Amino acid sequence: MGKQNSPKSPPPPCIGKSLDNNQFSVKKCYSVWPTGLKNEGAYANFSKNIPNSRRQTTLSKHARLVIWTFGLVACFFLMDSLMLSIVHCMNLHNGLSQRKLNVSEDLNKHGKVGYPKEEKTSRVMYKRLLHMASMALSANHFEHDSSMLWEEPYQKAASAWRPCANKRIKKHQGRAANRTGFIVVSANGGLNQQRVAVCNAVAVASLLNATLVLPKFLYSSVWKDNSQFGDIYQEEYFVKVLRDDVSIVKELPSHLQSLNLEAIGSLVTDMDIMKESKPSDFVEKVLPLLLKNEVVHFLGFGNRLAFDPLPSDMQRLRCKCNFHALKFVLKIQEAGALLVKRIRKYDARSSLLDKQLLGKYMPDVPSRPHNSTRSLSKYIALHLRFEVDMVAYSMCEFGGGENERKELQAYREIHFPTLVMRMKATKLISSTKLRKLGRCPLTPEEAALLLSAIGYKRDTYIYLAGSHIYGEESRMLALTDLYPNLVTKDNLLTASELAPFKNFSSQLAALDFIACATADVFAMTDSGSQLSSLVTGYRTYYGAGGAPTLRPNKKRFAKILSENSTISWNDFKGRVTKMIEETQRVQVRRVGRSIYRQPRCPECMCKAS
Repeated sequence: MGKQNSPKSPPPPCIGKSLDNNQFSVKKCYSVWPTGLKNEGAYANFSKNIPNSRRQTTLSKHARLVIWTFGLVACFFLMDSLMLSIVHCMNLHNGLSQRKLNVSEDLNKHGKVGYPKEEKTSRVMYKRLLHMASMALSANHFEHDSSMLWEEPYQKAASAWRPCANKRIKKHQGRAANRTGFIVVSANGGLNQQRVAVCNAVAVASLLNATLVLPKFLYSSVWKDNSQFGDIYQEEYFVKVLRDDVSIVKELPSHLQSLNLEAIGSLVTDMDIMKESKPSDFVEKVLPLLLKNEVVHFLGFGNRLAFDPLPSDMQRLRCKCNFHALKFVLKIQEAGALLVKRIRKYDARSSLLDKQLLGKYMPDVPSRPHNSTRSLSKYIALHLRFEVDMVAYSMCEFGGGENERKELQAYREIHFPTLVMRMKATKLISSTKLRKLGRCPLTPEEAALLLSAIGYKRDTYIYLAGSHIYGEESRMLALTDLYPNLVTKDNLLTASELAPFKNFSSQLAALDFIACATADVFAMTDSGSQLSSLVTGYRTYYGAGGAPTLRPNKKRFAKILSENSTISWNDFKGRVTKMIEETQRVQVRRVGRSIYRQPRCPECMCKAS
């Protein structure tokens, strides 16, 4: 029994938990005893119950032991969960947070990666698949990279075809002495559209037995580049390679330079010559003008000449122009060689592709690596066709909600007024239906899923070609989180090395062309783009069966992605891999298909018997 004014006994200890740096610690806590009682009787009753209090203390000790045991078990579970989260979790469920790209020291010294510059909320459409892709990449981090990822699956069949468009063919006797006149071509569009126009002009000049004036390039408000033919291609080499096939001069004779070609009816526009016209159309419409006025000016001309039917010598000449005569000027070759050297890390992997595109700047193959403890770097070149013009014109939606719809509609009204008028006049196909039909451009997120499904590891180097991505950081985060070693020409070249190409988009596009064509693997998201088309053809022509290209079937890929909420990762991986392999089958060019993209045909390539 105690007296009223006796000191209070210390309260019993209890078990508590506090989280400190992700670790649990045990500490003592004390109950708060009453500072006063209502009456002495209450205090007396309390004192009489001390035996019961002892029993309660014993029970409390057991309770503390049980609580401590459960706390310890919970600690182990939580620590295990934290460790798994560190390895696997990319926090793709609630939007990917900004983080710096982990580019190797070899690439960092040449520039900084441009994605992402500041914290952005990621726009993702397939959170579940991205989470599974992240876990798969973490799981295979320490596995050896399969050599099959860097080889053509049908290498033997592909290597049976070899370049032969430059073989000499006897000209018709007397043709050179009876020239019909001069053809002037002003090519529109960007680098690759202009390239096609030049090759078509060479073929038409040969058809009409006319002299071709070195092509002119039109200034485009879209491309904003005033580069001319000689700023991109070697003029003397172009003339030399084609001299047995067509007569080429640098400019019109003086007596023709002052003529008003529009006034005399010698200005031929895209309205005068239908898209993909036959050779007979040029003979009927253009040849009389040549014979009458001595000169014809083609304004435009990107796709005016059909691929079929076409005489074999004209077909061969188009191939010869594209694959042999058009060689980039020295400053572009030199910068392109720097790109390739820095992403490969060594002056390695000399191939016929390197020789054709880099000329004297082709890297020498060392007898042994500079650092024998490190392996040579292979890289994928990825052409993401996800610029704002492509996105807006597609009429598709990409998960950006009402803000995205308003933004794209505003762009259409400025740049595609005809499309806007059609939207108002007719009922257009829904975005969902367009995606099912494979008409929507692939997003960077979808490109990341494609590469991870095929099996490329997280540390794979990816060269990103193309212009500014629509949505920029918010769209790129899904790709850069899965594949942090993503670089561009802006990262690989210094400011001084890029200075000669500043404000010349076509010359910058030529650097992308080189990096894509010489890559170990080329991956595209839209096979209809001119860059993807021409790079694919170039790799087919000079690749000797060792230049694989990844081209998704967008309709099939959309079907696979539509099962995002239920499909397993193994099923997704198997179906995507099968889709890609089927597009890599070796096939002869079919009638009507672009010879620049599919050069496997008798007029362009020879097949070993």
